[in-house]
Amino acid sequence: MHVGIALPPVPAHMVGLWQRYTLDSLFALVGTLSITGFIYTFQLYPRIPNISIIYLLIVLALASTRSLYAALVASIVAFLSFDYFLIPPLYVFTIDRPEEWIALCIFLVTALLTGQLAFHLRLQAQNANRREQETHILYDLVRTTVEDESPERLLQSIVQAVVNVFGSWGVRSSALLLPDAHGQLVIQASAPKFTSQILLSPDEQALAQRVAQTGQSSVFPTFSPVSTPHPLVARLRSFSQSRHPTSDETGQIRFLPLKTGGRILGVLRLCGAGDLLAAIERTCPETPAGSTDVHQAFFWTFLDQAISVIERTRLRRETLQMEVLRRTDRLRAALLSSVSHDLRTPLATIKTVAGNLLQHDIQWDDKARETFARTIEREADRLNRFVGNLLDLSRIEGGALKLQKERYPLDTLIYEVLENLEPLLSGRTVQVDIPADVPVVALDYLHITQVLTNLFENAVRYSPPESPLHLQVQTTTQEVLIRLADQGPGVPEEEQERIFDKFYRVLEPGKQIPGSGIGLAVCRGLIEAHRGRIWEENREGGGAIFTFTLPLTRTEEVSHG
Repeated sequence: MHVGIALPPVPAHMVGLWQRYTLDSLFALVGTLSITGFIYTFQLYPRIPNISIIYLLIVLALASTRSLYAALVASIVAFLSFDYFLIPPLYVFTIDRPEEWIALCIFLVTALLTGQLAFHLRLQAQNANRREQETHILYDLVRTTVEDESPERLLQSIVQAVVNVFGSWGVRSSALLLPDAHGQLVIQASAPKFTSQILLSPDEQALAQRVAQTGQSSVFPTFSPVSTPHPLVARLRSFSQSRHPTSDETGQIRFLPLKTGGRILGVLRLCGAGDLLAAIERTCPETPAGSTDVHQAFFWTFLDQAISVIERTRLRRETLQMEVLRRTDRLRAALLSSVSHDLRTPLATIKTVAGNLLQHDIQWDDKARETFARTIEREADRLNRFVGNLLDLSRIEGGALKLQKERYPLDTLIYEVLENLEPLLSGRTVQVDIPADVPVVALDYLHITQVLTNLFENAVRYSPPESPLHLQVQTTTQEVLIRLADQGPGVPEEEQERIFDKFYRVLEPGKQIPGSGIGLAVCRGLIEAHRGRIWEENREGGGAIFTFTLPLTRTEEVSHG
């Protein structure tokens, strides 16, 4: 299952402030006193007058890896320890010679400036890396919206990205709640694992609805069952949390409104513990003070980008729904139009002819009765073909079409179709060009008969009356090609593919040509079921040529060769 994009995590500050200061002080003391002990043990001063410069290594290291505070502490400790242990008189903070005072003060200033410069260089490098990382994260989020067209997968990518990016801040899970048709918030996507069976408690549901109505974020605390600690432990824990509050002891579920242009799209549910969730309330965009931490500010930038993605997803979904409705309306109108014409016209003809036969006051001769009978038969065949096309189209679209293939002589099948279509082809000359060595082809007799019938009916409908038709059969080593050419207006090049879509018809200005627009769609479905191809091309001098192919089996290829 697609779970979203994997983005690099935003750096987290999981250690408390007082703990960082303690560690920085410890590193500064250990580093500078180690260097002092090294100089004192090997009596390098005053043999090497400028040996104090070695302290700058630890100052640079702390400024580059820890903090400016650590570099300042190291500079001051180096200044004091060098005076106390190495400059006569030893073990007192006094200096006899003025030049040693000047050298030591210059060392202190140099160490402080070096530490500050190194720390600011480190900050600049970190800011550049952070901006690059943030740009990469936002780019990946936007790229996902472009590459992935499914609204469901887009929403899943957003919540998964929230967990991937801000997991190191304590975000353990996220869920996206969007209103349904009744205005109730339901979970559309969640991470790290999506399940359609996630249910909100009544209190959570009510709180989420309130956030969606008011546009103000809110917290739903969940207290973890813990044993009662010793009073001293409880005191220490309370002191630690007062200095650096976290939600490790009390998990939090925070509901954030997703707003754009004064409109609330939904609610983001964040569950977890850590600095980010604890700081969201302080850095909320509605708060006048705003955000001072760059990572917390990026959270809101990321959330704004996610909101824009959700808005585009909503608009895309609405556009798709509107397009589906428009297509449904067009298909419904086309179907009603075709049914009203292709059903009512032959029925009206049959009813009229039958009514004439039932008129007892008129004595019809045998020739007239035969004409009436042939008319009824022709219109009944026309009805049968239309109903057959509808049934075949429904089977093709439903995947229920089954072929009953048998080896059958193609020339025999073509002549049988022409014989059945004599009423339709009355007054026309049909030139048939079939080679003598056409192999026997494995095909579904009824379906290929339906294809040829539809093509002949289409040629008669779009070509001038009494104009000739030309049917040609050609064989290759792998397939048989059947071409039917007429002398009609042809098909515009931009519509040569679309004419095989259901209910699509080529309209000629000033002409009302009957038809349902499903015959060629049925032809394509039946030919593709035979693993063949069908296409249309215009002939020189005017007219259309419809060609379809039937593949030859290995046995047919050998017999043909």
